[in-house]
Amino acid sequence: MTTSRFTRLPQGEPITVVVELGRSTPPVLELRGPIETSRVEAALDSIAARHPGAATWTADLRSRGRGRHTVRFKDGAHGDPAEFPLGALADLLTHGGRGSFMTRHLAATPRQRELLADADAHPDPGRQVEQASWDWHGPLDVARFTAAWRSVFARESVLRTAFDDQREPGLVVHDQVEPEIVPLARGSVDWHSLVAADRRRGIDPRRPAPLRITLLGGGPGSPSALPARVLATYHHALLDSWSVRLLVREFYRAYLSGGELPGGERRPDMTDYVAWLAAQDTAAAQDFFAGADSGDVGPVPPLFTETGSYAEGRSRLRLTEAETARLTNWAAVWGGGESIALQAVWALLLYRAGRAEGPSQVRFATTAMGRGILFDGVERTSGALAGPLPQSVLVDPDATVPQLMADLRDRCLDQAAYEWVSAGQANGWARLPSPPADTLLTFDAQPRGLAELEAELATYGIEVEPPQTLGARTAFPVTLIAHHDGVGRLVLTASYNQVWLSEITDLLAHAALLLRELPRNSGEFTTIGEVLTLLSGMGEGAVIPPVRAEPGEGGVSPTVLRRPAHTDAGTVGLLRAPGISRAFYDQLARAYPGPEELLLLGPVPVGGPQAVAGARAVYDALGSRVRSGGALAFAGFSGDGVAACAIARLAAADCRRPLAVVLDASATAPDDLARLLASAVGRRR
Repeated sequence: MTTSRFTRLPQGEPITVVVELGRSTPPVLELRGPIETSRVEAALDSIAARHPGAATWTADLRSRGRGRHTVRFKDGAHGDPAEFPLGALADLLTHGGRGSFMTRHLAATPRQRELLADADAHPDPGRQVEQASWDWHGPLDVARFTAAWRSVFARESVLRTAFDDQREPGLVVHDQVEPEIVPLARGSVDWHSLVAADRRRGIDPRRPAPLRITLLGGGPGSPSALPARVLATYHHALLDSWSVRLLVREFYRAYLSGGELPGGERRPDMTDYVAWLAAQDTAAAQDFFAGADSGDVGPVPPLFTETGSYAEGRSRLRLTEAETARLTNWAAVWGGGESIALQAVWALLLYRAGRAEGPSQVRFATTAMGRGILFDGVERTSGALAGPLPQSVLVDPDATVPQLMADLRDRCLDQAAYEWVSAGQANGWARLPSPPADTLLTFDAQPRGLAELEAELATYGIEVEPPQTLGARTAFPVTLIAHHDGVGRLVLTASYNQVWLSEITDLLAHAALLLRELPRNSGEFTTIGEVLTLLSGMGEGAVIPPVRAEPGEGGVSPTVLRRPAHTDAGTVGLLRAPGISRAFYDQLARAYPGPEELLLLGPVPVGGPQAVAGARAVYDALGSRVRSGGALAFAGFSGDGVAACAIARLAAADCRRPLAVVLDASATAPDDLARLLASAVGRRR
């Protein structure tokens, strides 16, 4: 419940929230701008939904003049006011200008919780982050491109979803988000450097908008012009590759309609899927996975283990169109597809690399697309439905290749009914050792309807290629992704730790040889032993050139944007926000009128273990600056309030009285933000 002594204000002004923290005094929120009682009440309701286990608070709002108000908290039945999620409240109050920000709270699926836990357990921001890219030939209207994606974000609830920061993670569906769509001029950056830098930056799953779109190029186009290139970056815990292709399909519909997605039909979303998932009986799934591994023969031990450090390597190989067609036809003869052929080849290679003898159980994981389940509308549902599931197959040198193919095919057909099961559940039911598998195979599929829209784009002189996944850093030391390129060639992309560069290079070289040679030389009675003998004399020393990742940006040292006017002027740290360019911060620093030093910090994750470590790292990097006697403030745009408050709390614990300033940056110029920031900090001078 809130009380208000201020009236309705003009809606054209930006909003600023200033949080004043002290070590032993309750925090105070100062609100500046057109914030109404209903907005604060809705924000408090949203906080209650996002933090269901938090204490109950009441807030007293008092006006201090036009556009200046103070919020003081009174604790409810229990709790310390300092524990109230002040940063999250500041983010809500400044988010998206004057728009609605009501939220829904959903339970996360077991698969989502496992993917989030894996990302949280590793400091790498690119963990569980995938990228897809495609070329755009012909005219491209950048304004329409941006409008079309914004329309998709407004329509698709999964693009307005983020994890909360509770011990048992849940999902928060926002009513509005500010999507990150980054257009870059052709020639302004090297494509491979752009992809590598974007991958290092990662995606924070606790911020809404788990998809980032980068466009390099665009314009009227001509037959001789270079194509524009589109990069989509997304987090596995909220989106899978099938979903991204669905969203690309919706984007094309919006682009063809002038930038606005037509129709308003209700499609299934994660709300429906979570409800369906909760109703499933796991008894049959438990029996299936518990009986998957034969106990009569020993397994091939894992070949790759985590080393504690990770230098990313990527390698790619490509079959020709003729080789791909030959592989497809050969696999069909034995009742399988290319994915089954790839699993058979991979099982043979793991058996050989493990120096196994006689019948042995080979374990690996495959990505279940999650679209084979009996959930109405599953093919049209965007979300994190795909995930790894364990595979175990008996490799016997005396058995035939068709028998191995049949075993894998039957296993996949039986498993299709349980694609909703998470890897953690399956491994627990099977009681497999940890890790049960150290390699992951993914065969990307394309939803129906994309080709028809590509044909419609062609009538406007636009030619687009299917999105191609570029490889993700998963919980598996080695991840191999297969997909078809624009002309139907099979492409294999491996992501791995460069510690195993030579081993992975050999595996990929031999995988390519088998995928080419098996359709030519194997028949109904070809044994696995014969293939292994043949492999031992083939292609030794073959080289697959790796795509090496660029080194990550080390350290969290702050960048000086503006030097202090005098020695005791104080310090203002600006948290770098997603989608805000360095040039924007430079303009803000030039326009800033105050005497304080301006530093560019971060970015800092907004939740999870990485957020705690990130805030501490930034605070420690400030060194003597936080111990000086001048003003101390940490500022960020809407969305960084949680991080700003986390750093400010560390300063308060050191007996300082810092400010956390959260700015509404929507449609606000750098010079205006500089004035607002100076005004917020100036009250402490």
